[in-house]
Amino acid sequence: MSKKKENEEQPWLKYYDEEGVSAHIDYPDMSMVDMIIQSAEKWPDNTAYVYYGHKVTYKNFLKKIEKVARALKNYGVKEGDRVTICMPNTPEGITMVYAVNMVGAVCNMVHPLSSEKELEYYIKVAESKYVLVFDAVFDKIYRLRDTAQLERIIVVRPSDGLGFLKQRMYKLLHVKKVRLPANDSRVVLWEDFIANSYFYQGNYHEERGGDDLAVIMYSGGTTGAPKAVMLSNLNINAESLCDAAMIRQVVPGASVLSILPIFHCFGLGVCIHTPLCKGMSCILIPVFSHKQFADIIRKNNPNIIAGVPTLFEALINTKLKSNDLESVTAVICGGDALNQTLRDKVNDFLASHGSNAKIRVGYGLTEGSGAVCLSPENAFNDNIIGAPLPDMDFKIVKNDTFNELPVGEEGEICISGPLVMMGYLGDDAETAQAIRLHDDGKLWLHTGDIGYLGEDGLIYFAQRLKRIIISSGYNIYPTHLESIINSHEAVLTSTVIGVDHHYKGQVPKAFVVLKPGYKPGKRIEREIRELLERNVPIYALPAAYEFRDKLPTTKIGKVAFRELEKEEKSKK
Repeated sequence: MSKKKENEEQPWLKYYDEEGVSAHIDYPDMSMVDMIIQSAEKWPDNTAYVYYGHKVTYKNFLKKIEKVARALKNYGVKEGDRVTICMPNTPEGITMVYAVNMVGAVCNMVHPLSSEKELEYYIKVAESKYVLVFDAVFDKIYRLRDTAQLERIIVVRPSDGLGFLKQRMYKLLHVKKVRLPANDSRVVLWEDFIANSYFYQGNYHEERGGDDLAVIMYSGGTTGAPKAVMLSNLNINAESLCDAAMIRQVVPGASVLSILPIFHCFGLGVCIHTPLCKGMSCILIPVFSHKQFADIIRKNNPNIIAGVPTLFEALINTKLKSNDLESVTAVICGGDALNQTLRDKVNDFLASHGSNAKIRVGYGLTEGSGAVCLSPENAFNDNIIGAPLPDMDFKIVKNDTFNELPVGEEGEICISGPLVMMGYLGDDAETAQAIRLHDDGKLWLHTGDIGYLGEDGLIYFAQRLKRIIISSGYNIYPTHLESIINSHEAVLTSTVIGVDHHYKGQVPKAFVVLKPGYKPGKRIEREIRELLERNVPIYALPAAYEFRDKLPTTKIGKVAFRELEKEEKSKK
């Protein structure tokens, strides 16, 4: 295809020309860990990560990966096995990701705050027999040892990734120890797991290619029920190479504030794998506290800050000196829409504290390996999500069709290219619903989001086609909450909507109608809340419950949740 023809079909490419971005990239046919090995060969003495001031070079990071890979083999992990990683951003978590990849196994990434029922589903659907878990949530995993047929639970204490002196201080001053069961060979502490690596002297580096499954992450799919998203080595590696092409500040020796968690696709792909493939340093933050934000910035002087809108709400309310952000060269926002007011406040805050950076807006989804679109450096239009990443094609189609819509007309956003997932694990029907073969002969992922192509050649976000609440960057699916609430014996029907929250963006609120003979009260509300606590993570729990005699309905008898949303907004 000629360049002129290509630019006509993909009008965003003119921004590539302006910013010196390559429209096409050669993707190596290799595993995720092979990319890290390349980094260690090119920049052995660069810092790979910083954890509470403890720095580890690429050379030593690779040694740690190899040691963990040997330990995995010693405990019987084979090529193709699934290893569940239930961890925040700690050295053990990221090292395990690459060690699992090195032995040819698959990382099953789960949120540590998931409910016990959810953890059981995640472990079973992935057929995972091995779990790496933070000690604070060990009890939930241990209760699943028989139902999930777990062979090994590797337990990490908070101090494991710290330097020797900090470990001693942490153990003396910080936490109440979690009691581990005695005489259960299935449970092993991280330090013992590592020590036992010396017993394995065979091959621990399996050759894997780009098409091989590397990571399983979880999304609501198109229905809101949890779906296991399969991502290949190519998917994650392409995310890294595309990010680096679009963000010129991604350079060896620079640093990124890695706050977004590794069980979040944006966190693993953009904040961990991208910098590690380019000789950068990841500043690992396992638990974010806005009260500590100023200290984190002053102590680490990050060059790149990537986060969700709530992170930037915290930033502009942080007390910093006029030059405390001098080190910041790029700021990336994803995970949810960034409103104009917050965008302008962030840009003003950056400028008044020594940074020349302007916030850029990204758009992505788990099924797209994280980010798939990013606004150009100097584009600040309302609702902009920007230009697709290299080799990613976008089109806007009329809902429930393959018919492409003209410039300016809203329709469903569809994407095609190397970032599109392999599919949903064990769910061919849902995969076929999400990834469809169009008349142009290409496979397109139907995102469930509504947007349009602007006159300027960039993509704009309008609304979500599927019902979804985004709270602090996490996706919450109302239909999933409703199905759980409706399973209570006293509930006739319910609906859940998102209500505005000053910091989190939105939080869920549940409206409940009880069956005849039941009266609303604290007891039933407590029972519903406890039912939800057993089945969904803490961040997805409704912030409020309201009992009603009936709910507004549409002409065809469905609950008119938009009416409830309007009611809530009118209360402000």
